[in-house]
Amino acid sequence: MGFWGKRLRSAIDNRGEDGQQTAEDADLARRARVALVATDERIRSTSDEVAFAQAELGDEATKGIREGLDAVRTHMGEAFQLHQLNHDDIPDTAEELRTRNARIVQLCEWAENVLDERTEALKEKVEKVRRAPQIIDGVRREAEDLRARIPQAREVVDRLTGRYSAAAMQRVSSNPDEAEQLLDFAIRSAGVAERRRDDGRTADSLVAVETATESVRRAKSILDGVEDFEIEAMRAQSTIADVVADSRGDIVEARRAQQTPEVTAAIADLERALAELPGAGASTDPFDDLARVSEANAALDAAIDKARDRAANPVPSVDHVRHELDAADRAIGVARSVIGGHRGHIGADARTRLAEAERLRIDAEQRIASEDTRREAQSMARRAGQLANEALQLAQKDIDAERRGGGWDNDDWGMGGGRGGMGGMGGGILGPAVGGLLLGGLIGDMFD
Repeated sequence: MGFWGKRLRSAIDNRGEDGQQTAEDADLARRARVALVATDERIRSTSDEVAFAQAELGDEATKGIREGLDAVRTHMGEAFQLHQLNHDDIPDTAEELRTRNARIVQLCEWAENVLDERTEALKEKVEKVRRAPQIIDGVRREAEDLRARIPQAREVVDRLTGRYSAAAMQRVSSNPDEAEQLLDFAIRSAGVAERRRDDGRTADSLVAVETATESVRRAKSILDGVEDFEIEAMRAQSTIADVVADSRGDIVEARRAQQTPEVTAAIADLERALAELPGAGASTDPFDDLARVSEANAALDAAIDKARDRAANPVPSVDHVRHELDAADRAIGVARSVIGGHRGHIGADARTRLAEAERLRIDAEQRIASEDTRREAQSMARRAGQLANEALQLAQKDIDAERRGGGWDNDDWGMGGGRGGMGGMGGGILGPAVGGLLLGGLIGDMFD
């Protein structure tokens, strides 16, 4: 394609892009206008609903929705102002119109979300107030049904008291009395709700209804807890037998395994927990017994696993890790010297690796004393050395790039030029970074 053909194709492409942008701007302007009208209508209809709800529920119950409306009106004032700027006598650029319309759409979407959230909460309150008589009737019926369960709950508590210890029975011994008190309170709250509703104190009536409902719910949960306690206690006793058998087998296995101070201590703890279990017929707390034996059993398992891991992966000595740290220190020292001596030429990658190497070096030092973390310290020390070497390599690349760009690889040294003379000696004998550049720094110091 010739020169004029390319220009024609470019012009056609530009017109196509301009046409697409114009269409998108027109669609955005239309969306802004539609959203502005729809949100304004939503505010007006919501205001009417709130007025009716306020008369029925009172000021406190409608406070949230009224505050939401005030915030929405404030922000929508900004949206109307932006729309007005789009249609005043001052010419606007396409970018200005685009920005304003996008902001209008954003403000309208935010307003709709706020109103959705607040009106949903208001609907729940209105529905609860309107259903208050049915809710109160339900509270009274359920309270009577639950009250009939209290004698049976007391019988269960009395029967279990002879089987389980006082510590175990503390979980449920007072449940029947607490349930009875809650049910009495629920009945009184239901009466208060009715009287407040008759007096026109709708918001206060709603609070009383919610209190009565919650009291009944708690009473049911407490009575259920008595029945659940008996079932769970029997299940715990059955589980203890399995855990005891498993624990005795673990002790035998642990004595055959490699003995470490942790394994020996864990065996003693588990044997003590087994010995402290009450005998047959004694009052006991099955939940506490199960927890103590299970905890000691898990501690022994962990000690055995740790001993096996150490046998398969011996913990390195402190001296061995110190050697790794010394190697890391040397690598970090070289990298730090090169980067510090040529700060103007070193990029972010080399600096980042050096910083990470220095951080790992400090963390490794803090972990070297404990056998539990010494392998981690060794790994950190090795990684610190690797990062320091990577930092040195990256720094060398940065310096070489600078030299190729006319910084170092030229005749400015005045000592043979380029890679000859002293420069060649530095690059050939000591390496381009440690040799040429550090040597260059030393030469500079000699002539200062």
